[in-house]
Amino acid sequence: MLKISRIVSFSLFLALGIYGAFQIPDLKFSFDFEQFFPEGDEDLAYFQDFIKSFETDDNFLMVAVRRDSGVFDQRFLEKFHDFSLRARDLPHVVAAQSLTKMSYPLKTPFGVIASPAIHMDQPGKYLADQKRILADKRFVNTLIDEKASSLVVFLKLVNSIDLDQATELMSALEPMLDSYNFEAVHMLGRPYFQKELVAMQKQEIIFSAVVSGILVTFIMFLIFRKIWGIGVAIASIGMGILLFISFMGFTQREFSAMAALYPVLMIIVGTSDVIHIMSKYIDELRKGKDRTTAIRITIKEIGLATLLTSLTTAVGFASLFTSRIAPIRDFGLNAAVGVLAAYIAVIGFTTMLLTLFRKEQIIKLGATHDFWEKLMAKTYIFTRDQSKLITRVSLAFVLLCFVGISLISTDYNIAGNLPRGKKITEDFYFFEREMAGFRPMELAVTAKSGYLATDFEVVREIDKVEQHLQALPAVQVLGSISTVYRAVHDLFGNGSGAFPETETQFAQYARLIQRVPQADVNVLVSKDTTKARISTRLKDVGADSIKWLGQEIDQWILANTDTSIVSFRRTGTGTIIDKNSVYVRQDLIAGLGLAVAIVSILMALLFRNLNMIIISLVPNLLPLVMAGAILGFLGIELEAGIAIVFAVIFGIAVDDTIHFLSKFKLVRARGAGVEEALAITFQETGKAIVLTTIILFFGFLIMLFSIHPPSVIVGTLISVTLFSAVISDLLLIPILIRYFMKEK
Repeated sequence: MLKISRIVSFSLFLALGIYGAFQIPDLKFSFDFEQFFPEGDEDLAYFQDFIKSFETDDNFLMVAVRRDSGVFDQRFLEKFHDFSLRARDLPHVVAAQSLTKMSYPLKTPFGVIASPAIHMDQPGKYLADQKRILADKRFVNTLIDEKASSLVVFLKLVNSIDLDQATELMSALEPMLDSYNFEAVHMLGRPYFQKELVAMQKQEIIFSAVVSGILVTFIMFLIFRKIWGIGVAIASIGMGILLFISFMGFTQREFSAMAALYPVLMIIVGTSDVIHIMSKYIDELRKGKDRTTAIRITIKEIGLATLLTSLTTAVGFASLFTSRIAPIRDFGLNAAVGVLAAYIAVIGFTTMLLTLFRKEQIIKLGATHDFWEKLMAKTYIFTRDQSKLITRVSLAFVLLCFVGISLISTDYNIAGNLPRGKKITEDFYFFEREMAGFRPMELAVTAKSGYLATDFEVVREIDKVEQHLQALPAVQVLGSISTVYRAVHDLFGNGSGAFPETETQFAQYARLIQRVPQADVNVLVSKDTTKARISTRLKDVGADSIKWLGQEIDQWILANTDTSIVSFRRTGTGTIIDKNSVYVRQDLIAGLGLAVAIVSILMALLFRNLNMIIISLVPNLLPLVMAGAILGFLGIELEAGIAIVFAVIFGIAVDDTIHFLSKFKLVRARGAGVEEALAITFQETGKAIVLTTIILFFGFLIMLFSIHPPSVIVGTLISVTLFSAVISDLLLIPILIRYFMKEK
């Protein structure tokens, strides 16, 4: 009967593993800015309504072509112009704009004619062209830099371009650019981000999986020193990963921005489960039990504890369901499923494999076993004799951590999330340094009291706001209906960049603007002319700084514009994403509160003792406090990607606590006193707890080699705090047990 069950179990896992392996080439990846919009936010609803009247504010790709000696060279300009013309035919490109295609309206006795902004075939006019262009605020930092060493082709794209469309566009654009052999090219925009950041995700997943696999293999060699023992452990972990991939493939779920954490989590959590199961199985074999009896005892005593640790870890990840940000919720669900998949693999697959081997085939016992016995005995004695010292140091440590927590910032910036040493990061800094940057901010304008957005009175109010924005250092470029009127006013020789002084002049210019397609007024004013927009781009100065800037803008508008005829409201992709900094702390507290509550219920069901709930929670709250203190003291911004650290730490840290307390409960149930039970628990569980923590520490520490800065921070934080968690477990739990569970 046992043989038949083994065959059935092995066949089932083999089928699921093969299915998972075939799903690997078809795994889906995604990266869209919309994913990071905080769902349910009123400003998001307003923005979604706003773009129905206009268009999205990130539907562009900027291609900057640099010539260090200056762009006003006939041969260079001809090549650049040819590229800007061909770029119109690229997939998903709606329009292409550049200075070589722009013209100025020129007033003549015969009417208004178009005069090219750059007279490409007349080098003698280059100096005058350059002087006029660099004096035009509409073009500087948008289509040309201040040093006239770079020109930009601004590609307007279809709204909400997706990953497949972005890949198609970039695959056509890059060879086209190569054919021109420009001196240097920089790109910035939604499709470029999508293509490059998804490529980074794939690279990070492969890297973390390979390095984690090598690390775990090395650690398993140090522990077991037998090929079959190492093989069983690696096969079990691999099966857990394949089960997870089967789930992702079958449900058609996508890997998002935090996908690089999955291989590390799966391998490390799976390793922890495997070590606890195999250590207990080997201990039972050493006591003289036969293989069948040993595996039954292992499943009975460790299987339940491992199930509970898997559930609590899954609960930690599930706490991310409270987030308003879709990628974080997806990560929580996927990681929770991954943890449970690792448990199923260990209980169903590992236990089956173990019964096929004798003790001496799995592990080589020696001096290391005596080392662990002595170390755990000394640790037990230290907690017994130095309880007051441990308590005082712990309290001082907590107070210090609260000081660090008070320093936490949410001043998120885009640059901090870009891959290190990659072209996309170099390009981003180029546009930050030489051009207007990337962060979009829109001001939605709504006419009131029967006015239209095209009326003189309303446009004059728009102009007031625009002039105020131009005076702010963080605001780099502006576009509005007011900008167009100022340009036409300048055409009639009425002063450089001034706004029409009278309504008569304004009406005259309005008729002219309607005849100039290049003015592109339809993207600045809604079709029903009741709404308008002021489009800006900001430097990447940080979410908190932009929040303060926005508040200053709002206050100025209320104090200096006629709110009876027009209203202004900040909106846009950047503004919405920046609101995540407001929700990160709220979601974090709510999620962890829920996780603590659920874990408390699980502890209550397991131990049926209120004191044990307190004993189990206190040591696991300290690592969370420590993680917050590290963020504060090191000046690391608490943003969406970093916030998941707390769920990971709590979910994993509580595992060792459960193993320790479960063993303590079993020994007590046999009639042992508190001190005897503690001593036995240290000997039989302490080694596995320390070993799994060492694996966790180095497993997450490999993320130091990631090219993705948030991944580096996440890996470092988790490694350091989990190491502190095992110290907390081994030192604080015995003290708490002695305090709450005194001998009768």
